[in-house]
Amino acid sequence: MHWCREFRSYDQQMALAKIILYYVFTPLSDPTAVRLWQRDLAESLNLRGRVLISHDGINGTLGGDIRAVKRYLRKTRDYPAFKNLDVKWSDGSGLDEGGASLDFPKLSVRVRNEIVSFGAPGELHVTSDGIVGGGTRLSPDALHDLIATRGDEVTFFDGRNALEAAIGRFQNAVIPDVNTTREFVAELDSGAYDHLKRHPVVTYCTGGVRCEVLSSLMLNRGFTEVYQLDGGIVRYGERYGDSGLWQGSLYVFDKRGSIDFSPHAAVIGECVGCGGPTKRTGNCRDASCDNQLVVCERCDHALCDRHAAEQLKQVGVDGMMQ
Repeated sequence: MHWCREFRSYDQQMALAKIILYYVFTPLSDPTAVRLWQRDLAESLNLRGRVLISHDGINGTLGGDIRAVKRYLRKTRDYPAFKNLDVKWSDGSGLDEGGASLDFPKLSVRVRNEIVSFGAPGELHVTSDGIVGGGTRLSPDALHDLIATRGDEVTFFDGRNALEAAIGRFQNAVIPDVNTTREFVAELDSGAYDHLKRHPVVTYCTGGVRCEVLSSLMLNRGFTEVYQLDGGIVRYGERYGDSGLWQGSLYVFDKRGSIDFSPHAAVIGECVGCGGPTKRTGNCRDASCDNQLVVCERCDHALCDRHAAEQLKQVGVDGMMQ
């Protein structure tokens, strides 16, 4: 708490809001103990965000002043299991008067069966070197080399949900029809992508953690040549910006909504209300619904497909009763 009091006395002109996205797959014998340590550490540094911990490792995103974030990383990497933590940095929207991130409402540190919720914890084999049997890692440059060599043989496979892909994706990527990560296993088992099993497939996601798992699940199901974009879209964007194979904006799970890699990022999302171009996302107008939509500010009160259909049905019933 002493450090937090010092933090609040900092000149706000010196403060710089940063957000980190990080993970590592590594065996943890006591996730609950790690949770308590991580919660206390992040709280002491006035950080906000979400951290998930399981027997297979840690996955998180935290925001705060850059000095606090750096101190958090130093302390976390001092723990031998987390020495190889994969970290990506981005700019936050700002800090409140107490120095806490404006991009997250609170700090949440939880223990889960999986640090990425595919619903298949029994399929992963994790050692201190990470996931055993995952896809071949490709740096952004190695990805370009693969495309140059194999051309149209290569298929990009999006490891995110459909909403994320709606505002940004790799050129000609396959976009699975899933709303949550947990739906991927059934989607793969459906046979819809069996025609790709003998072709080179490059999985990608925001920061790399989901495609680590997804590439392993695909190999377990008979896909023979599976790659994963190392560091995910974030690291690719750091390398190539909007001058490579990426198109659009990157959806992020905080109040920023999305980030762009350059001022000339393409706007490829289409508003569900008016059909106009937008990268903005928002919640369904129905208060009981947690679905998100691609929607511009003018059409902010749009409904998701299910509630829109229910509304039309109700209008029809009301009309018949008049």
